[in-house]
Amino acid sequence: MSESTTPAKSGVVSIVGRPNTGKSTLLNRIVGEKIAIVSKIPQTTRNQIRGMYNDERGQIVFIDTPGFHFETDNLDRFMNSAVTSTIDGVDCLIYLVDPTRRLGTEEENIAAKVKDAKVPIILGLNKIDMKSSRPDVYIEFFEKVMGKPVQEMENVALVALSGERGTNVDKLVDVIFEFLPEGPPLYDPDTITDLPQKIAVADIIREKFIHKLRQELPHAIGVFIEQLRPIKGGTMYVKALVYVETSSQKEIVIGKNGQILKAVGSAARAELEQLFDQKVFLEFFVKSNKHWRDDIAILQELGYDQSMLG
Repeated sequence: MSESTTPAKSGVVSIVGRPNTGKSTLLNRIVGEKIAIVSKIPQTTRNQIRGMYNDERGQIVFIDTPGFHFETDNLDRFMNSAVTSTIDGVDCLIYLVDPTRRLGTEEENIAAKVKDAKVPIILGLNKIDMKSSRPDVYIEFFEKVMGKPVQEMENVALVALSGERGTNVDKLVDVIFEFLPEGPPLYDPDTITDLPQKIAVADIIREKFIHKLRQELPHAIGVFIEQLRPIKGGTMYVKALVYVETSSQKEIVIGKNGQILKAVGSAARAELEQLFDQKVFLEFFVKSNKHWRDDIAILQELGYDQSMLG
Protein backbone atom coordinates (compact mmCIF):
# COMPACT_ATOMS: atom_id res chain seq x y z
CA MET A 1 0.00 0.00 0.00
CA SER A 2 1.71 3.14 -1.19
CA GLU A 3 1.23 6.32 0.78
CA SER A 4 1.55 8.40 -2.40
CA THR A 5 -1.16 6.52 -4.35
CA THR A 6 -3.62 5.55 -1.61
CA PRO A 7 -5.81 8.37 -0.27
CA ALA A 8 -5.72 8.71 3.51
CA LYS A 9 -8.78 7.74 5.51
CA SER A 10 -10.21 9.11 8.76
CA GLY A 11 -13.28 8.62 10.86
CA VAL A 12 -14.84 8.19 14.27
CA VAL A 13 -15.33 4.72 15.73
CA SER A 14 -17.40 4.03 18.83
CA ILE A 15 -16.73 1.04 21.09
CA VAL A 16 -19.95 -0.07 22.78
CA GLY A 17 -20.87 -3.01 24.97
CA ARG A 18 -22.17 -3.86 28.39
CA PRO A 19 -20.02 -3.15 31.47
CA ASN A 20 -16.73 -4.98 31.90
CA THR A 21 -16.38 -6.34 28.38
CA GLY A 22 -12.86 -4.86 28.05
CA LYS A 23 -13.62 -1.70 26.07
CA SER A 24 -11.09 0.48 27.90
CA THR A 25 -8.40 -2.22 27.76
CA LEU A 26 -8.90 -2.53 24.00
CA LEU A 27 -8.75 1.25 23.50
CA ASN A 28 -5.54 1.54 25.53
CA ARG A 29 -4.01 -1.37 23.60
CA ILE A 30 -4.76 0.19 20.20
CA VAL A 31 -3.70 3.72 21.12
CA GLY A 32 -0.62 2.48 22.98
CA GLU A 33 -1.21 4.81 25.92
CA LYS A 34 -3.26 4.58 29.10
CA ILE A 35 -6.09 7.03 28.48
CA ALA A 36 -9.01 5.10 29.97
CA ILE A 37 -9.61 3.55 33.39
CA VAL A 38 -8.98 -0.18 33.35
CA SER A 39 -10.50 -2.26 36.12
CA LYS A 40 -12.26 -5.61 36.54
CA ILE A 41 -14.99 -3.69 38.37
CA PRO A 42 -17.86 -2.81 35.98
CA GLN A 43 -18.87 0.76 35.10
CA THR A 44 -15.48 2.36 35.75
CA THR A 45 -15.70 4.41 32.55
CA ARG A 46 -18.19 7.25 33.03
CA ASN A 47 -17.32 9.73 30.26
CA GLN A 48 -16.91 9.36 26.53
CA ILE A 49 -13.14 9.12 26.12
CA ARG A 50 -11.58 9.81 22.74
CA GLY A 51 -8.32 8.17 21.74
CA MET A 52 -6.54 8.73 18.45
CA TYR A 53 -4.74 6.13 16.34
CA ASN A 54 -2.56 7.27 13.43
CA ASP A 55 -0.54 5.41 10.80
CA GLU A 56 0.24 5.78 7.10
CA ARG A 57 -3.33 4.79 6.21
CA GLY A 58 -4.90 7.67 8.12
CA GLN A 59 -6.50 8.39 11.50
CA ILE A 60 -9.03 6.56 13.64
CA VAL A 61 -10.74 8.51 16.43
CA PHE A 62 -12.01 6.03 19.01
CA ILE A 63 -14.77 6.73 21.52
CA ASP A 64 -14.74 4.49 24.59
CA THR A 65 -18.23 4.59 26.08
CA PRO A 66 -19.55 3.63 29.52
CA GLY A 67 -21.05 0.17 29.69
CA PHE A 68 -24.78 0.19 28.99
CA HIS A 69 -26.66 -0.86 32.14
CA PHE A 70 -29.91 -0.50 34.08
CA GLU A 71 -30.78 3.05 35.17
CA THR A 72 -31.37 3.97 38.81
CA ASP A 73 -30.38 7.67 38.90
CA ASN A 74 -29.26 10.62 36.77
CA LEU A 75 -25.65 9.38 36.65
CA ASP A 76 -26.84 6.11 35.11
CA ARG A 77 -29.00 8.06 32.65
CA PHE A 78 -26.01 10.24 31.67
CA MET A 79 -23.87 7.16 31.04
CA ASN A 80 -26.53 5.33 29.01
CA SER A 81 -27.20 8.49 27.01
CA ALA A 82 -23.47 8.64 26.23
CA VAL A 83 -23.71 5.14 24.77
CA THR A 84 -26.82 5.85 22.70
CA SER A 85 -25.45 9.13 21.32
CA THR A 86 -22.31 7.44 20.01
CA ILE A 87 -24.22 4.78 18.11
CA ASP A 88 -25.46 7.58 15.88
CA GLY A 89 -23.13 10.01 14.18
CA VAL A 90 -20.03 7.81 13.90
CA ASP A 91 -18.42 6.17 10.88
CA CYS A 92 -18.11 2.67 12.33
CA LEU A 93 -19.26 0.79 15.41
CA ILE A 94 -17.39 -1.85 17.39
CA TYR A 95 -19.89 -3.93 19.34
CA LEU A 96 -17.61 -5.56 21.90
CA VAL A 97 -18.84 -8.66 23.71
CA ASP A 98 -17.36 -10.95 26.35
CA PRO A 99 -18.10 -14.55 25.29
CA THR A 100 -16.99 -15.84 28.71
CA ARG A 101 -20.16 -14.39 30.25
CA ARG A 102 -23.75 -15.51 29.95
CA LEU A 103 -26.15 -13.57 27.81
CA GLY A 104 -28.61 -11.42 29.72
CA THR A 105 -31.08 -8.56 29.52
CA GLU A 106 -28.30 -5.93 29.41
CA GLU A 107 -26.77 -7.65 26.37
CA GLU A 108 -30.15 -7.85 24.68
CA ASN A 109 -30.80 -4.14 25.31
CA ILE A 110 -27.57 -2.91 23.77
CA ALA A 111 -27.78 -5.39 20.88
CA ALA A 112 -31.20 -3.96 20.04
CA LYS A 113 -29.64 -0.49 19.81
CA VAL A 114 -26.74 -1.78 17.70
CA LYS A 115 -29.21 -3.39 15.31
CA ASP A 116 -30.58 0.05 14.39
CA ALA A 117 -27.15 1.51 13.62
CA LYS A 118 -26.83 2.94 10.10
CA VAL A 119 -23.05 2.44 9.95
CA PRO A 120 -20.71 -0.54 9.49
CA ILE A 121 -20.64 -2.84 12.53
CA ILE A 122 -17.74 -4.92 13.79
CA LEU A 123 -18.70 -7.65 16.26
CA GLY A 124 -15.63 -7.87 18.49
CA LEU A 125 -15.49 -11.22 20.27
CA ASN A 126 -13.15 -10.27 23.10
CA LYS A 127 -11.24 -12.49 25.57
CA ILE A 128 -11.00 -15.18 22.89
CA ASP A 129 -7.94 -16.59 24.68
CA MET A 130 -10.00 -17.63 27.73
CA LYS A 131 -10.91 -21.33 28.03
CA SER A 132 -14.45 -20.44 29.06
CA SER A 133 -15.00 -18.36 25.91
CA ARG A 134 -18.06 -19.37 23.83
CA PRO A 135 -17.96 -17.15 20.71
CA ASP A 136 -20.40 -19.45 18.91
CA VAL A 137 -23.12 -18.55 21.43
CA TYR A 138 -22.63 -14.84 20.80
CA ILE A 139 -22.47 -15.22 17.02
CA GLU A 140 -25.76 -17.13 17.10
CA PHE A 141 -27.23 -14.43 19.36
CA PHE A 142 -26.01 -11.66 17.03
CA GLU A 143 -27.51 -13.39 13.99
CA LYS A 144 -30.82 -13.75 15.81
CA VAL A 145 -30.85 -10.03 16.68
CA MET A 146 -29.92 -8.98 13.14
CA GLY A 147 -32.38 -11.43 11.58
CA LYS A 148 -29.96 -13.11 9.15
CA PRO A 149 -26.71 -15.13 9.01
CA VAL A 150 -23.46 -13.17 9.23
CA GLN A 151 -22.56 -14.17 5.67
CA GLU A 152 -25.64 -12.31 4.39
CA MET A 153 -25.05 -9.11 6.37
CA GLU A 154 -23.72 -6.05 4.55
CA ASN A 155 -21.08 -3.85 6.20
CA VAL A 156 -20.67 -6.27 9.08
CA ALA A 157 -17.47 -8.03 10.17
CA LEU A 158 -16.53 -10.42 12.97
CA VAL A 159 -13.16 -10.24 14.72
CA ALA A 160 -12.16 -12.64 17.50
CA LEU A 161 -9.56 -10.91 19.65
CA SER A 162 -7.98 -10.33 23.04
CA GLY A 163 -7.59 -6.68 24.00
CA GLU A 164 -5.52 -7.63 27.03
CA ARG A 165 -3.02 -9.82 25.17
CA GLY A 166 -3.20 -7.95 21.86
CA THR A 167 -4.38 -10.97 19.87
CA ASN A 168 -5.83 -9.90 16.49
CA VAL A 169 -5.92 -6.23 17.52
CA ASP A 170 -3.94 -5.36 14.38
CA LYS A 171 -6.53 -7.28 12.35
CA LEU A 172 -9.28 -5.23 14.00
CA VAL A 173 -7.53 -2.00 12.98
CA ASP A 174 -7.21 -3.32 9.41
CA VAL A 175 -10.96 -4.01 9.26
CA ILE A 176 -11.76 -0.56 10.65
CA PHE A 177 -9.70 1.14 7.94
CA GLU A 178 -11.59 -0.87 5.30
CA PHE A 179 -14.84 0.67 6.54
CA LEU A 180 -13.65 4.28 7.00
CA PRO A 181 -14.22 7.02 4.39
CA GLU A 182 -11.42 8.95 2.73
CA GLY A 183 -10.55 12.23 4.38
CA PRO A 184 -7.95 14.29 6.26
CA PRO A 185 -7.16 13.76 9.96
CA LEU A 186 -9.76 15.10 12.38
CA TYR A 187 -7.09 15.86 15.00
CA ASP A 188 -3.41 16.75 14.95
CA PRO A 189 -1.56 13.42 14.47
CA ASP A 190 0.42 14.11 17.66
CA THR A 191 -2.78 14.20 19.73
CA ILE A 192 -3.52 11.05 21.76
CA THR A 193 -6.75 12.15 23.45
CA ASP A 194 -9.03 15.17 23.69
CA LEU A 195 -10.16 14.31 27.22
CA PRO A 196 -10.22 17.57 29.26
CA GLN A 197 -7.29 17.77 31.66
CA LYS A 198 -9.37 18.04 34.84
CA ILE A 199 -11.45 15.01 33.88
CA ALA A 200 -8.31 13.03 33.05
CA VAL A 201 -6.86 13.87 36.47
CA ALA A 202 -10.14 12.98 38.20
CA ASP A 203 -10.22 9.63 36.36
CA ILE A 204 -6.70 8.79 37.54
CA ILE A 205 -7.64 9.53 41.15
CA ARG A 206 -10.93 7.63 40.94
CA GLU A 207 -9.13 4.64 39.46
CA LYS A 208 -6.81 4.52 42.49
CA PHE A 209 -9.80 4.55 44.85
CA ILE A 210 -11.42 1.72 42.88
CA HIS A 211 -8.27 -0.39 42.97
CA LYS A 212 -7.72 0.26 46.66
CA LEU A 213 -11.31 -0.33 47.80
CA ARG A 214 -12.19 -3.06 45.26
CA GLN A 215 -15.83 -4.13 45.57
CA GLU A 216 -16.35 -2.21 48.80
CA LEU A 217 -17.21 1.17 47.30
CA PRO A 218 -16.65 1.48 43.52
CA HIS A 219 -19.74 3.29 42.22
CA ALA A 220 -20.48 5.54 45.18
CA ILE A 221 -17.40 7.66 44.48
CA GLY A 222 -17.29 10.81 42.38
CA VAL A 223 -14.13 12.87 41.97
CA PHE A 224 -14.18 16.53 40.95
CA ILE A 225 -11.01 18.57 40.43
CA GLU A 226 -11.79 21.96 41.93
CA GLN A 227 -8.32 23.43 41.32
CA LEU A 228 -5.50 22.50 38.97
CA ARG A 229 -2.76 25.13 38.83
CA PRO A 230 1.01 25.57 39.08
CA ILE A 231 2.42 26.89 42.36
CA LYS A 232 5.87 27.91 43.57
CA GLY A 233 8.76 25.51 43.25
CA GLY A 234 7.68 24.07 39.89
CA THR A 235 4.84 22.11 41.52
CA MET A 236 1.32 21.41 40.21
CA TYR A 237 -1.39 21.91 42.84
CA VAL A 238 -4.40 19.58 42.61
CA LYS A 239 -7.44 20.09 44.85
CA ALA A 240 -9.76 17.10 44.56
CA LEU A 241 -13.28 16.88 45.98
CA VAL A 242 -14.35 13.29 46.61
CA TYR A 243 -18.10 12.70 46.75
CA VAL A 244 -19.65 9.75 48.58
CA GLU A 245 -23.25 9.06 49.55
CA THR A 246 -23.08 8.44 53.31
CA SER A 247 -20.99 9.28 56.37
CA SER A 248 -20.04 5.61 56.71
CA GLN A 249 -18.71 5.63 53.14
CA LYS A 250 -16.79 8.76 54.01
CA GLU A 251 -15.09 6.87 56.84
CA ILE A 252 -14.21 4.04 54.45
CA VAL A 253 -12.75 6.42 51.86
CA ILE A 254 -10.63 8.19 54.46
CA GLY A 255 -9.63 4.98 56.26
CA LYS A 256 -8.34 4.50 59.77
CA ASN A 257 -5.98 7.36 60.58
CA GLY A 258 -6.34 8.49 56.96
CA GLN A 259 -4.58 5.39 55.61
CA ILE A 260 -6.80 4.97 52.52
CA LEU A 261 -6.41 8.62 51.50
CA LYS A 262 -2.65 8.38 52.01
CA ALA A 263 -2.36 5.24 49.89
CA VAL A 264 -4.60 6.61 47.13
CA GLY A 265 -2.82 9.97 47.24
CA SER A 266 0.59 8.33 46.91
CA ALA A 267 -0.45 6.15 43.95
CA ALA A 268 -2.30 8.99 42.19
CA ARG A 269 0.52 11.48 42.77
CA ALA A 270 3.08 9.13 41.20
CA GLU A 271 1.01 8.81 38.02
CA LEU A 272 0.14 12.51 37.90
CA GLU A 273 3.80 13.47 38.21
CA GLN A 274 4.50 11.34 35.15
CA LEU A 275 1.59 12.99 33.36
CA PHE A 276 2.68 16.56 34.15
CA ASP A 277 6.42 15.83 34.28
CA GLN A 278 6.69 17.83 37.50
CA LYS A 279 6.04 17.50 41.22
CA VAL A 280 2.39 17.35 42.29
CA PHE A 281 0.84 18.52 45.55
CA LEU A 282 -2.44 16.63 45.90
CA GLU A 283 -5.07 17.69 48.45
CA PHE A 284 -8.28 15.75 49.17
CA PHE A 285 -11.60 16.97 50.55
CA VAL A 286 -14.19 14.22 51.15
CA LYS A 287 -17.89 15.18 51.15
CA SER A 288 -20.94 13.02 51.82
CA ASN A 289 -24.08 13.76 49.80
CA LYS A 290 -26.76 11.09 49.67
CA HIS A 291 -28.11 12.35 46.35
CA TRP A 292 -24.93 13.37 44.50
CA ARG A 293 -25.59 10.84 41.70
CA ASP A 294 -28.90 12.65 41.03
CA ASP A 295 -27.61 16.22 41.54
CA ILE A 296 -27.40 17.84 38.09
CA ALA A 297 -25.04 20.59 39.34
CA ILE A 298 -22.56 18.06 40.74
CA LEU A 299 -22.79 15.87 37.62
CA GLN A 300 -22.03 18.91 35.46
CA GLU A 301 -18.97 19.57 37.64
CA LEU A 302 -17.92 16.01 36.93
CA GLY A 303 -18.07 16.66 33.18
CA TYR A 304 -21.57 15.55 32.17
CA ASP A 305 -23.73 17.65 29.85
CA GLN A 306 -27.36 18.11 30.97
CA SER A 307 -28.48 18.01 27.34
CA MET A 308 -27.56 14.31 27.34
CA LEU A 309 -30.68 13.66 29.44
CA GLY A 310 -32.86 14.87 26.59
